[in-house]
Amino acid sequence: MARRPLPRILSNGSDRIVRGRKLARSAADSATDVLHPLITITRGLRRLAAAGRLRWAGTPRDRRGPLLFLLTSIVLVVALLPFGPLLAALTLMAAAAWHGRDRTPSRPAGPDEAQTKRLESLYEALVPYFSVPEDPAPLFTHGGQWAKAFVSYAFDGTGRISQLTIRYPAYFTDGEAASRARIEQLLHTKSGRGREYRFEWDEEGNQLTVTALPPLPVDIAAQRFVTAPGETVLGFTDPAGVQRTLPVIAGGERRDVPPVVWRTGVRSTEPHLLAVGGPGSGTTTLLRSIALQVLQHGDVLIVEGGGTGEFACLTGRAGVLAVECDLTGALAGLEWAAHETERRLIAMNRARQAGQSPPDDTLRPLWLLLDRPTVLGQLAAAEGRRDPQSLLQVPLRHGRTAGVTVAVAEQFDGMESLIDPVRQHTRARVVLGPASAAQLEAVLGTRPPTTPTPDMPAGRGYARLGTGPMHRLQVPAAPDPYDEATSESHRQAVLSLLPERTAPADPEPADAPTEDRTVLTKGTKGTKVVAEG
Repeated sequence: MARRPLPRILSNGSDRIVRGRKLARSAADSATDVLHPLITITRGLRRLAAAGRLRWAGTPRDRRGPLLFLLTSIVLVVALLPFGPLLAALTLMAAAAWHGRDRTPSRPAGPDEAQTKRLESLYEALVPYFSVPEDPAPLFTHGGQWAKAFVSYAFDGTGRISQLTIRYPAYFTDGEAASRARIEQLLHTKSGRGREYRFEWDEEGNQLTVTALPPLPVDIAAQRFVTAPGETVLGFTDPAGVQRTLPVIAGGERRDVPPVVWRTGVRSTEPHLLAVGGPGSGTTTLLRSIALQVLQHGDVLIVEGGGTGEFACLTGRAGVLAVECDLTGALAGLEWAAHETERRLIAMNRARQAGQSPPDDTLRPLWLLLDRPTVLGQLAAAEGRRDPQSLLQVPLRHGRTAGVTVAVAEQFDGMESLIDPVRQHTRARVVLGPASAAQLEAVLGTRPPTTPTPDMPAGRGYARLGTGPMHRLQVPAAPDPYDEATSESHRQAVLSLLPERTAPADPEPADAPTEDRTVLTKGTKGTKVVAEG
């Protein structure tokens, strides 16, 4: 059977469409050029009419009559004069053309002298890295043309580079981390210190895009975030890093900001968290912010190894099982958490075998928040007792199924004391405060795509959930409300989120024996108090 030829509209229709679009575009441009004076006069008449309406609306009512009489008299005089209407029309058209002119300031065709010197200096600095003697036509040469290498560029109000796209030769080893790090360090130094830069490498196109990032907001305090159960806001990041925003109140106004949301639960791939930083970096504030959020839907057990009383505001609150600051209490609380995880697993397995839904006492999330547990491990080693971290193996391994989540905050000097289960099962990672590239890579698994600034505010760092992308992070301000250095606005913000008290928060007397303690334990029939000695 012979194949019928395609209609001409299908065979060469695309060419006709393209030619038609070009003709329409050229016709529109020609019409715009021809009608430009008419467009300018029309715009001017509209502006004059708007100005007249505003002037008339601003005139008091008792003066509108004399003003109207004066305008009518002027119109009559002009109408009676020889060539008066023609001169009035010409004057009106001239005024309309003047007011309707394009007032947009003309941009310079290229960079000014200072910007050109900055680009030339940056180009000369890149020559040793992007050129080899064997290249017959090098793109980067001393005294060469920087316009061929810099595809696009932009400057901020201070005259520093805010965006730059560099075209580099194909033989540059852009696949090696060391080569990239040298280029990024050079661009960071030459473009201006004190700012953060994002580097986007296009290996296929042999282009590098450098963008100066604005600082993250630091005025967002702890508050009720619009999240679903199982979602925890770690902080806030750049708009291009995530695909959602949250409404928050900051500085007395409401705005939408992009969050870094950590999802926990049965279907989570990163069920546990590890936060690392230096002194004063904000890791304790991060745990406090997490506790204030998860207390809406779950129970919290807090182990504070530093012994500074940073979580005293949570003592005796509804949903807070215990706040342990010493070794004995930490061992008792974590041992109960391990048994509770096993109990939940057994109860849920029996319910599944019987074809029933899991018991209600296994569905409420349980959170274990540990601040600097390695300090308690050192005390346990000195006293010949068990390391509290060893009791985390069961919650870490089976916590996702049992609804138990572990969040650990530690400083850089205590990273070596963390046991292997903590390192292996905490796939959600956060690094706060100043840190070197090696430290960031050791914790997050990769180098950051931006250059951290040396002076970082509290709660500022990076976050990475599993094998996902790395985000800049600013933790919401959730300081200790009992600290005298806390501002009144932040104190009230934290106190408004605290649950009601269910038990007195008075500390134990100093002479009380440490062997007799009470630990909250949960059985299949509810919560009970068990004495341990």
